[in-house]
Amino acid sequence: MAEEVKFQKVDGKSLDIEAVDKEKLKKIFPQCFNEGKLDINKLLSLCGEYIDNDFEKYKFEWKGKSECYRIAGKRSTGTLRPCPKESVDFENTNNLYIEGDNLEVLKLLQTAYYCKVKMIYIDPPYNTGNDFVYEDDFKDPLAKYKEITSQTTKSNPETMGRYHTNWLNMMYPRLRLAANLLRDDGVIFISIDDNEVYNLQKLCNEVFGEENFVGLFTIQSNPRGSQNSKNLSYVHEYILMYAKSICELELRGLGKDEEAISEYSLKDETGRRYRLLGLRKRGGAWRKEDRPNMFYPVYVNPKNQTVSLTKLNNHFIEVIPKRPTGELSRWTWGLEKFKQELDKVVAKKVNRIGEPDAWDIFRKDYIDDDDGEVKTTKVKTIWCEKETNYQNAKNEIKELFGNSEIFDYPKPTYIINKLASMLSMDDFDIILDFFSGSATTAHAVMQLNAEDGMQRRFILIQLPELCNENSQGAKAGYKNICEIGKERIRRAGAKIKAEHPEVDTGFKVLKLDTSNLVKWDDTPTDSEEDLFNRMNSVVKSLKNDRSELDVVFEVMLKLGIPPTYKVNEISVNGRKVYSIGDDGLVLICLDSANGGIAPEDISAMCDLAPAKIVAAEEAFKDDIALSNAYYISRDKGIEIELL
Repeated sequence: MAEEVKFQKVDGKSLDIEAVDKEKLKKIFPQCFNEGKLDINKLLSLCGEYIDNDFEKYKFEWKGKSECYRIAGKRSTGTLRPCPKESVDFENTNNLYIEGDNLEVLKLLQTAYYCKVKMIYIDPPYNTGNDFVYEDDFKDPLAKYKEITSQTTKSNPETMGRYHTNWLNMMYPRLRLAANLLRDDGVIFISIDDNEVYNLQKLCNEVFGEENFVGLFTIQSNPRGSQNSKNLSYVHEYILMYAKSICELELRGLGKDEEAISEYSLKDETGRRYRLLGLRKRGGAWRKEDRPNMFYPVYVNPKNQTVSLTKLNNHFIEVIPKRPTGELSRWTWGLEKFKQELDKVVAKKVNRIGEPDAWDIFRKDYIDDDDGEVKTTKVKTIWCEKETNYQNAKNEIKELFGNSEIFDYPKPTYIINKLASMLSMDDFDIILDFFSGSATTAHAVMQLNAEDGMQRRFILIQLPELCNENSQGAKAGYKNICEIGKERIRRAGAKIKAEHPEVDTGFKVLKLDTSNLVKWDDTPTDSEEDLFNRMNSVVKSLKNDRSELDVVFEVMLKLGIPPTYKVNEISVNGRKVYSIGDDGLVLICLDSANGGIAPEDISAMCDLAPAKIVAAEEAFKDDIALSNAYYISRDKGIEIELL
C-alpha cells in the first residue's frame, strides 16, 4: 500500500494566541491536561492558597469587557500588502510604516514579532469627546476598516452614556495584543491626559499586572495653560510607564543638564569636580530609633575639617547626627561604609538652633566615576523642559513643512528620545508606535540613531483617517493622516541622511487588506457575486488585483518572517523563485509557467538548502509531480508547505 502524501499547509490566519497561551500553561502544569483539554478543577487544586475566592473584592468592570477578550483572541485573515513606490529604500530598510486599523495589524504582527519588541510608545485618543474613537466590528473587522478609511473623525460625547465604556472597549484588546509583542525586558509608554488617566492605569494594571507599574510622568506640555477647560487652565499631560516584567527591567540614568552640572562647583587636589551632600539622613525614617546602627559619633579636626571615627588629639570635636531643630537623627551610612569612604568625607559648620558652633558631616559627590565618565542621574517624574511643550513640536513640523498647523497636537521628538534613552538598548531593537499620528516616533528614532550611532528600528501603525476638509493638512493637499506621516519621515530622513549617511532613514510601506488568496479569504460577505467568484476560483487562487509580491509578503507574515527581511527574485532551474532573507531562509515559488512546477524544479530548490520551500499547490504540473516533490524534499531534509 502506497504511503499517503500529507503536505503541511500554510495557515491563512494570524497567530493563534489562545493556543500559545495553552502551550505555556501546559509546560507549567502538564498534569492538568488530559487529551489536550485543561482540567480546571485539577488546576485549581494545585493552586491552593493562591486562589482568591473573595467575590466582594474590588474589580475593574465595564460593559463589553468580556467581548474585548474575544476580539483580542479572534484571529485575522487579513494581510499587509507592500507598497514599494510609497516607500524609501524599500529593499534595504529595517523600518516599517503600516497603514491600517491597528487592532487587525497588531494581530498580523503577532507571529513575526511575538515577544520581540523592546519599547512601545503610543499617543492614543484622549477621549476628549471630539477625538476619534475606533468602533470595532466584531463580525467583520476588515470590511469595517474599509468603511472607516472613508470617514473623518468621530465624536464620543458624554451624553451618549457610554463615554468611558467606548474608550475602554477600544483600548483593551489593543493593549492585550501589544503586551504579547513586548520582550520580557520590554517597556510600554502611553501618553494621556486627565480624561482617562485613572481608567488607563486600572486597565494597564489588568493587562500588564499592577506589580509591573513603573511610574507616571507629568509633562508640561503647554506652559501658558489650555483655555479649553471650563474651570482650570491645564499645563500638563501624563506618560504612563509599565514594564513587561519588572524583574527584567533595566533603566539607564540620563546625562546631567547644565543646571545639574553647575552644582559641582568644587574641585579636589587632582582637579576632579564635586559637590557636597549631607551625610545626615533626610526624608523618611530619619530618626535615631529608625536605624540605631546608623547612629554613632564622628570626630572633627576644626583646622582642616577632616573627620575620624576615633577621638584623637587633633580630632576632638564630637559630632552626632542632628536635625537643624536639634532632634537626634541618623547617618545614611553604617560604620563599615563610613570606613570605606572616609577619604570622601568632610566637616562643615552649620546653623543649628541653640548651637552656635555646630558642625555637620558631608560627603564628596564627584561628577564623574573612577573611569572619568560623567555620572548619569535618575529620570525625574516631572518634565518641565521647554522641549516638552507643544510649541516645540509645532516648530519641528514647521521646519519640515513650513506650516506648523498641518497636524493637530504633534508630540515633540524630545519626549520619545528621552524615553528611549532611559532604556538599555542594543542595535536593531524595535520601537513600536501603533497610534503614530504625525510620525514623531519615526523622526525621533532616526534622530537618536544619528546622535549615538545605534541602529534602532521603528514600526509605525496608523489608520488612514481622512483629513478634515477645512484642516491645514487637507489644504496642503494631504488626503489622510498617513500621507502626512509618510511625508514627514521622508523629509526628516533626508535631512538626517545628509549629515549622517550611515543612518537607516528608509521605511517599507505596508497596507492592511483582505487576503490575497481567495481560498484564505473567509471575510463575511453578503455579495452573491463575491461568493460566486470565490467558488469558481479553485484553479487560480490569487485575486485578480493582487501581485505575486503581495502573496510573498502574506506568506512571510503567516510563517512568522518579519517583513523587513530581504526579498530577492532568483531563477532556479529556469523558474522564478522568491528567496527570503540574505541566507535564503525560505524559498517561495508561485510560477506555473511551462506546464507547472516539476520534480526537478523542487530538487534544484532543495540544493540551495533553504529551511523551507513554499509553493502554490495549483502551480504544480500535476498530482504526480506534487507527490514526487514531497518525497524529494523529505529525502533531502527540506520542509515543503503548500498554499
